[in-house]
Amino acid sequence: MRLKDKKVIALVEDDFEDLELWYPILRLQEEGADVHLVGKEANKKYVGKYGVPAESAYAFSDVKAEAYDAILVPGGWAPDKLRRYPEVLEFIRTMDQTEKPIGQICHAGWVLISADILKGRKVTSTPGIKDDMTNAGATWIDEAVTVDGHIISSRRPPDLPPYVKAFADKLAEQ
Repeated sequence: MRLKDKKVIALVEDDFEDLELWYPILRLQEEGADVHLVGKEANKKYVGKYGVPAESAYAFSDVKAEAYDAILVPGGWAPDKLRRYPEVLEFIRTMDQTEKPIGQICHAGWVLISADILKGRKVTSTPGIKDDMTNAGATWIDEAVTVDGHIISSRRPPDLPPYVKAFADKLAEQ
C-alpha cells in the first residue's frame, strides 16, 4: 500500500459536503493512509449537508500540523466556518510553508484565501467562488483538478475521482 505510514488531517465542521469529506478519506484509507478527522472539538458528531455524520477524533488544539504529511479541506458550507478558526489557518500556512499536500475542493478555497496562500497560484474551485479566488491573487482554471506544486484543488463531487487520485499521487511522492 503506497500510502502506508502517511498521516493526513481531514478537517471537519457542520454542513460539510458529504461526498467531499468521505470519498477522499475512504480512498486514502484504502491506500494505507492514516486519516484523522479533526474538528473544533474532539469526539463530536458533525453533520454533513445531506445528513451524513462524521465524528472528530481530535480537536484542533490536539494536533500539530508538523506531525502530519498532508491536509484535506472539504467543501460545502463548512469552509465558511473553518476559516474562522486561527488553528485551521495555521495548519494551512504550515502545510504550505513545508510544501506538504493541501487538498481543497468546491468552497474549501475559502480556507486557503483566509490563510493568504493563494497569490500567484493556479487553482480551481466551484465556479461560485471564482471571483474570491482570483481576488486573492490566484489564477482560476475551470478543470476537474488543478495541481500547482503541493496544492491540489477541484471543483465539485463529480470531479472526486481525478481529484483524490492527484492528491494521493502527490502524497505518495512525499
